Order: sequence, then C-alpha cells, then structure tokens
Amino acid sequence: MTNVDLQRERAGATISSEDFAEWWAGGRAALHKRRALEKLFIEDADLVDPQHTSLMSHKALYEYTIAKACKFLSKLRRWHAANAHSKVDAQQSAIATLYGFRMLLAGPLGTALFQQNFPLRLHFSMFLPTLLGQSTEEQQREWFDRAWRMDGIIGTYAQTELGHGTFIRGLETRADYDVQSEEFILNTPTLTAYKWWPGGLGHSANMVIVMAQLYIKGKHHGLHPFLVRIRNAETHLPDPGVDVGEIGPKLGVNGVNNGFLGLKNVRIPRTQMLMKNAQVRPNGRFVKGPEPLLIYGTMVFVRVMIVRDVSFCLLQAATIATRYSAVRRQSPIAPDQPEPQILDHTTQQAKLFPQIAKGIYFRIAADVVWVMYQHVVKELDAGQRRNLPELHALSCCLKAYCSSESEEGVEVLRKACGGHGYLSSSNFQQIYGTVTAACTYEGENTVLLLQTARFLLKQYVEGLKRKVLPHSVRYLRNATRPKWGKNIELPMLTALLEFAATESIRTLYEYQRQQRKLLKSEQLVANKAGIRLTQVATLHARAFLARTALEETEKFCKQLKPVLADVLTQLAELFVLELCLSSLGHILTTYPLNARQVDQLQARYEHLLANLRVNAVAVVDGFDFNDRVLGSTLGCYDGRVYERLMAEARKSPLNQESVNSTFHTHLKPLMQAKL
Repeated sequence: MTNVDLQRERAGATISSEDFAEWWAGGRAALHKRRALEKLFIEDADLVDPQHTSLMSHKALYEYTIAKACKFLSKLRRWHAANAHSKVDAQQSAIATLYGFRMLLAGPLGTALFQQNFPLRLHFSMFLPTLLGQSTEEQQREWFDRAWRMDGIIGTYAQTELGHGTFIRGLETRADYDVQSEEFILNTPTLTAYKWWPGGLGHSANMVIVMAQLYIKGKHHGLHPFLVRIRNAETHLPDPGVDVGEIGPKLGVNGVNNGFLGLKNVRIPRTQMLMKNAQVRPNGRFVKGPEPLLIYGTMVFVRVMIVRDVSFCLLQAATIATRYSAVRRQSPIAPDQPEPQILDHTTQQAKLFPQIAKGIYFRIAADVVWVMYQHVVKELDAGQRRNLPELHALSCCLKAYCSSESEEGVEVLRKACGGHGYLSSSNFQQIYGTVTAACTYEGENTVLLLQTARFLLKQYVEGLKRKVLPHSVRYLRNATRPKWGKNIELPMLTALLEFAATESIRTLYEYQRQQRKLLKSEQLVANKAGIRLTQVATLHARAFLARTALEETEKFCKQLKPVLADVLTQLAELFVLELCLSSLGHILTTYPLNARQVDQLQARYEHLLANLRVNAVAVVDGFDFNDRVLGSTLGCYDGRVYERLMAEARKSPLNQESVNSTFHTHLKPLMQAKL
C-alpha cells in the first residue's frame, strides 16, 4: 500500500514519469533493457543481503562482499556472453565495453547489490583501461584478453603514495633498468614511497600497474607504468619483496579493500613496462613518447567517469529527500491550516530542486565530455593531439567542480530530511561516503583546478593572438558585455557567466603580469595567485556547464513531448540560475547589475521553484531507481517511511533480547553500589 500523499503527488503531476524515464535512459528500448538486467540480478535470492551491511564488522564485510561479487561476476559474464554483439577486440569497442561495465558497476545495478561499493571495481575502471591505453599491441595480446576474462589475473592501479598524491612528479617509487638481465628492479625506498589507497590492493588483486620513476644507468626518464605481479597466482601469498596489506576502515566505500604496497628489489621483465607511449630498448636506450599527457590517459578516462558517478549519487540523495518531503508533514504555513507536506515550504524546495537540476545536468555534461574523449582517442591513434589539452583541462575542472558540488548537495539533502536523515538506514551515510571520496581520488580538487587555470591562461593569450580556440573556450574571443533583457532567459544567463569567466581570466592575466615584476619565479607568481587561479577555473566550469545545459536542452526538447520539454527547460533554467547566483560576487565585479536586476534573478529563481513543485515526485520517479538502489527507509517508492523506520530499528541485534547482559554485569552493580 502506497502512502496517500505520494499517490496524490503522482496523480497530480503534469508529466508522465515513464516518459521522463524513457528520455533519461536514452529511449524506450534502452530503458526496458536496463530494467530487465536489473530484474535479473536484483530478484536473485543469492544476491540479497541477509542483514544491513552497517551491522557487519570490517573483516566480515570484506569477506561477504568478495563472495557476493564473485557470484555476481559469474552471472554477469554469462549474461554478457549471451548478449554481446561482437568480441572485445578493436580498441574503440573495448573502450565502449569497459565504459559500459564501469557504468554498470558504479551505477544503479552495482549500487543496488553493493551499497559499500563493488570490491573489484578498479580492475574494470583503471587496470583494464590502462592496459588498453598504455600497452603496445603485442602487450595487449599477451595481457588484455586474459585480464578481461580474469584468467589468473585480478588487477588494480597503484599511483598515489603515502607521501604524495596529485603531485605526481614527487612520487618516489623507482624502477631501475638492469641492462644485463633486461629487467626492471622496483623499489619503494622510503615509508612515504609506499603505494597507498588503490582499491582491491589489500587482499584481492594479484597484479598491479605501478606508476614509478624510471632510471637507466642512474639517469631519470620520468614516470611510467609497470605491470607487476604481487601475489602468487596459485597460493595468493605475497611474492618475495612484496609488502602488501589493507589500510583499514574509511568514511565510506568499505567494500573496496583499499591497500598499501611496498616493494623491495622486485624484478620484472623489460616487456612489463607498458610501452605504447615510451619504450626502453634491450640495450637500455630510452625512446621518449610523443606526448607526456598520454601516460595519464587512464586518469582522464576515470575523471570523465567520476562526473557521472557523482551525479548519480546526487540524484540518489535527491530522490530519497524528495519522496520523504512529500510524506513528511510538519510546521503549518498558515496558522489556521493543518501541517502541510514539507515539500510545500519554499525553503524546502530550495534545498531539493536545485540538486535535482544539478544531478541531471552534471550527467548530461559527463555524456558530452565522454563523446569528446572517444573522439580524442581516435585522433591520438591517428597521430593528432590538438584536442588533448582541452580534454585534460575539462576533465580536471568538471571532476573538481561536480564532485565538490555533489558532496555539498548530498549533505544539504540529508539535513533536509531532519533527524531521520542521520540514521544509517536512510542511506545518506553510504551515499555521502561515496561522493566525498571523489573529491580527493584521481586528483585533489584544488590541484585539478590549478591545472585547468593554466590551460585557460594559455588559451587567453592564444585568443589575444587571434588564433583559433578550442570549442569549450571560444567564449574568450567574445568579450562583448551581454545585453540585459526584459525577461530572464537561458541564453542571457549563459552569456553572463561566460562574460564573467572571460573578465576574471583577463584580470588574472594582468595581475600575474604585474606580479612577475616583483617576484623571482613563475612558481612564486602562481602560488601567490593560487586563490584567483582556482576561482577562474571554477567560473570556467560553470560557464561550460551553462553552455552545455543550453545547447543540450535545445536538442532534447525538439524530440520530447511539449509538456516534458517545458519541465526540462525549467530545470535547465533553474540550474543555470543557480550557477549565476553562486557566481554573483564575480558577476558584480564585471557586470554592473543593480539591485532591481539582482532581485529579478532571485524572483525568477523562486518562480521556478514554485512551478517545479507539481512535478517534483514525477521527476525523481523518472530516474527509475529501484528501492534496492536507494537502499533507504526514507526513499522507497511506496512512501511508507514510518513503518520502514520501525521495522529496521527492530532488526538491530541489540533488540533481539529484552535485557542486555551489561545490565547484570555493569549497570545493576553500579546502581547498587554503596558510597
């Protein structure tokens, strides 16, 4: 039986949640295919948790999750073999297949089955993509197919060290080439050189792609990837010279078994340096690759994926909070009226609806950049590297911006559910643990923003020289102040953000020119300008997201029913308005908005909240999250929040006995003690 308030919300919506779900999934066929796949696994009794994972010990959780993952992968392999159209052989089809697998494991199905995250996820998301992107054809033939089939190989990717993360030039792990034996000797020479954080490294993986500094006859040749076996294929015992283990419980994603790795004189054949982009000949001659950024292609791939990951987390949280807000009644708006649904409060709408819009348009932006990534891979294979810096800069700033915004958004949504949002059974804890991890892995966000800022300054100089600019920064050539219109519209808002970004970059460029006259080095200038650098990168991210929302919404609306197109346009405008209001301080320094115009922005924002109210539940229903995906007592489709909260509380091990033993051993003696 469904909660009556949720029934009323669904009946009163002007759009069909099924229509929204079809659009969101990429069409009716795609939606039905995904539902059939989810049903196949979610309804499998062997994949149902016997108890909430929060009640398991750290060790028990790992052992249970691995056992469940193996059952899941066995079944998934059978399904994939029956449904694959062709063998994974060509690079493009392999990339697409890996993308699909990663989205499966990090998306609704993987989340439904593994609330604490899929334990072998890095095998598919980093180990295999690195083999594919950094290996020669000969190395791929030897390793990739075996790794894809997990034929004696479970892998992970080890770059971050105990003492260094995003600053990869500071990594200490060494690979010294021995010309006599044609082997590399790998060492972690200090405690801070230990690899730290790789998922699955602790007890699951037996092979690792290690990023290490290459030395040949004492000469340094930069950072390169090496394929290293760390555990015996039969016994799984660590190989000689390998010190490996797990780093312990974390804020979230405790099913992943993150690990540490120390290496002492571990030898590998010369052919296990991944040599697509740089080679070491048998005689020790180093052949430099064409483009240093190619070595970090796996990180670019993963950063693009992270944008989609965090949008999924944000929409999970938004679905839970929106459904709960339709069920929860509290705080009369008018003194003579009964307690309303808290969804009727404007302040609650301001917490929920912008997060829904962000989740939608973060994912749309991720899809756009994923298409760009595929094009760049094709171009690289053809020897063209023109668009690689743009892709790198975009993946950096979007990963940083979207993960940070999603982290804050999930916390806003948790608090929007009041005290009940604090319970583990609400599932906000797991969602937050997943999304906040993305703020630091695959590049700490501040460092990534600084990398993007350097790209922007370079492109600004290119623009001054009247050179052709990459698509994402073409707005730098159009420095005309946008005209304030009578009505608030998407094109004007987008132009306003692009103008603010352009002016901020111009101001930064002039500031750095002045600082160069006072300071001794570019590094000192960059450090002093650090805050400004991160600000311009953030503004660029917002400008790109706004332009993407404008252009993609126009495309989508041509194919949608008018009523659904209207709602999507409202969400796009709310999203871009939120970006503008978040950037208001920067806008005001570049564009002379008066108090009336600022109030006009705020009034339009509030108007959109009111308009979206009627369709809020229909929209989140359209994300088509199974109750297992949400894993929440507050967000289930039937809205029976209070019944589920009580039922979950009764499952607590502490409630399985009326009197706990500590009453007799401690509490009773305390109360009976004589002073």
